[in-house]
Formats: sequence, structure tokens, C-alpha cells
Amino acid sequence: MELVFKALADPTRRELLDELFRRDGQSLNALASRFTMTRVAVAKHLRLLEEAGLVLSDRRGREKLHFLNPVPIRLLHDRWVSKYTETWAAGLVDLKRELEARVEKVFEIFVRTTPQRLWQAITDPETRARFQFGARVESDWTPGSAYRVTHAGAGGLIEGENLEVDPPRRLVQTYHAIWDDDIAAAGTSRVTWEIEEVGDSCRLVVRHDQLAENADEHLYGGWPMILSGLKTWLETGTELTTPGSLMYGGESR
Repeated sequence: MELVFKALADPTRRELLDELFRRDGQSLNALASRFTMTRVAVAKHLRLLEEAGLVLSDRRGREKLHFLNPVPIRLLHDRWVSKYTETWAAGLVDLKRELEARVEKVFEIFVRTTPQRLWQAITDPETRARFQFGARVESDWTPGSAYRVTHAGAGGLIEGENLEVDPPRRLVQTYHAIWDDDIAAAGTSRVTWEIEEVGDSCRLVVRHDQLAENADEHLYGGWPMILSGLKTWLETGTELTTPGSLMYGGESR
């Protein structure tokens, strides 16, 4: 949290986040062209943002792209801001609402647990319901098998196929949201869960890609809340009280 506060304290780093908010997945050269400072100076600011977890980088061939990661902002909200005003917090964490051309979303979180326990939380129906606000997942977790996410009060939410199953390191799935007709018409995208052991913790990266340029934000906007709930459950054994109505198209779940 100290790294996040330090990163956000600098106006240049806030402007870099704004640039990624407007158009995600930018290279260093593209970002540097928007500032009256050297490329080296911009790279230094990006490195501090990466250390705080606010920016993720992904090498594509010879090019390194930078992505906005809203999860740390969500964690700030869950720990402090929600105690005072939910309205203000909603404005703080909404770093993606006006994006128009993002086709890949990348989310990162560190959880103090083992890879095996983290994998079990992602794939076990009862545990999944604890951090995904009552939504359960059902599958036999073999490559090529189907999976389905449901909620007792809402029926089917998501369905798809397990493309890669490599416990406890990597899970790749197709993702077809079906909680209403408009969302279902958006078609199928892809979600990749990647688990890396780091000391006594795990780095979890969720990549939601193959999204249409005009994808409804409800398809991916719930990930920060879900991952924050996952971290809270595994580290404290308690559930977040964030209303499920903020996900799945705004309906109460």
C-alpha cells in the first residue's frame, strides 16, 4: 500500500495512468511522446508504477506494452475508503469507464497463500462462492471440458470451455457471459489465470482478452472486486460485502 500511495503522489505518474486509462497497452515510445521529458525519465516513472502494481508490462516480440491495473486501487477502496463514502470510492476506482478501444484487460494481485490453495479457491464451487459474491463454478477441470458459473438467485452467468488446465499454475478458458440477452450477444472472449509463487505469497495475473473494441464494461469490470474478494477470503477468512449489483449488468446477485 505504501508503494501505491507513493506512486499516486506524483502528478506525472498520475498523468501516465490517465494516458493508459484513455488507451491501454501503449509502448514506452508512445507514452513518452505525450510528455515534455526524456524517454529515460518516463521509463523511471513507469518502473515505479510497475513496482506499485498499478501498471503491468507485457513483451510482444521486440516491443514492451504497458497496461493499467486497477486492482491496487480497488484494494485501497476495500481497506479504507468504503468506511467513509461509497460514492467517492466509485469515482476513484472507475479508471476504465470511458475506454473505447481496449481489447485486452490485465489484472494483477498478490495473495499470501500457496499455489495449491489459490488454485483450489479458483476451481472449488464452495470457495468460489465465498469471494465471487455467491457465484459458483462447476467443471471437471480437464482440457476441453465445459465449465459454468451460476448463482442461486440468477441462474446462469458464464459458460465456456477449459482450453488449458495446468494446476496449480495456469488455466485458460473461453468466456461467454449469459446473464442477459445483450451481454450474451457480445459472444465469446478468453480468460487466462496465471499463478506464480513469490516467497510466501503468489502473484496472480488474470488476462481477459479477445474482447471486441466496443465490449460492454460489465464483461470485465468485475475482476477487481472478484480478485479483491479472493485475497480477502484467503488471507482473512472473511467475505467482502461489496454489493454484487455492481457486477453482472447491474442486477442484484
